[in-house]
Amino acid sequence: MQTQECIAMLLAGGQGSRLGVLTRSIAKPAVPFGGKYRIIDFPLSNCTNSGIDTVGVLTQYQPLELNDYIGSGQPWDLDRMNGGVHILSPYQQMQGTEWYKGTANAIYQNIHFIDRYNPEYVLILSGDHIYKMDYSKMLDFHKKQQAACTIAMLEVPWEEASRFGLMLVNDDGSIAEFEEKPKNPRTNKASMGVYVFDWKKLRAYLIADEQNPKSSNDFGKDVIPAMHGAGERLCAYAFDGYWKDVGTIDSLWEANLDLLNPNVDIDLSDPDWRIYSRSIPVPPHYLSEGARVQNSMVSAGCVVEGEVDFSILFPTVTAEPGAVVRDSILMPGVTVQRGAQVHYAIVAENTVVAQDARVGARPEEFEGNQDAWGVAVVGAGLRVGPGAVVPPQAMIENDVGGALQ
Repeated sequence: MQTQECIAMLLAGGQGSRLGVLTRSIAKPAVPFGGKYRIIDFPLSNCTNSGIDTVGVLTQYQPLELNDYIGSGQPWDLDRMNGGVHILSPYQQMQGTEWYKGTANAIYQNIHFIDRYNPEYVLILSGDHIYKMDYSKMLDFHKKQQAACTIAMLEVPWEEASRFGLMLVNDDGSIAEFEEKPKNPRTNKASMGVYVFDWKKLRAYLIADEQNPKSSNDFGKDVIPAMHGAGERLCAYAFDGYWKDVGTIDSLWEANLDLLNPNVDIDLSDPDWRIYSRSIPVPPHYLSEGARVQNSMVSAGCVVEGEVDFSILFPTVTAEPGAVVRDSILMPGVTVQRGAQVHYAIVAENTVVAQDARVGARPEEFEGNQDAWGVAVVGAGLRVGPGAVVPPQAMIENDVGGALQ
């Protein structure tokens, strides 16, 4: 039996339904992010940088592209003879195939995988958060506290606190109480969905949880409250860096554009904490003499002859002469033709915004009616026809031939 002090289990099976057309054919952790990454690059890179070299990636919804992307794990230095990265999907058992019913059930179904490594500790991660974090420091904290479970904690703005699972924390770092998305929060200390468990204890609680027919088989709702109720020592590990749950269109758009904001601390060029990705070789980008680009990220293989401002262009994006792209995210292979405008939008891979079409709008056009304004989204492989109009907040999953009402 191989022995590892700590292994990581990365929950990457979510459908990401709030991302609409962006996750129609790919899992949420495979969604492109930040010009050259995918969301899953962040927890995988955090594991590598933290010295954790055995990672189980639990997939379920639309796993094909995610599986292909991770491959052998080589870009993250996780192609190991002992340990490395493993794709773990639901599989057929004697009783038949059973989809993962919840986060705890997903880990329960992979108890045998974890037991192969006989770890003292198991790190549970989500595949849909953007952040840089040294898990080895959290593990050291967990050991010093002699905790059964340690939960990474972030102080969030009070006005947002009711969106999160919250913790009331004692002076010694132990958790006194939990509040799951309360209407009137008493604390702003939010769970980040990053957990360290003593494996022997977690194993027992997972088995007990599976035998409870009333359980929803979720860590936050069932397993952790059961441990707390049984008197186990649960502690909160304070994190004060950048962290973003990119499970909604607005948060995905904001997190991408945070990369362009000098006042936001999320430096992806830090040589001491690299975010690794599987990149495809493409030629350098080209900006014509008439191009106007400011406050933007233009990736390799892009051809820009129009105007780009405060936007992120993934590889092989084309902005033709007279095209205007502002406050937007254009994923790989997007073409914005002559005279077309894209404002406050996310346009998915290989979509064409044809001549003189318009996607999205600027907020000042909706003064006095801000409820009607928001980020427009166009799905992958579509065509927004010449002169067509895609309004704010639209979620487009078919070709557009004319103005949308």
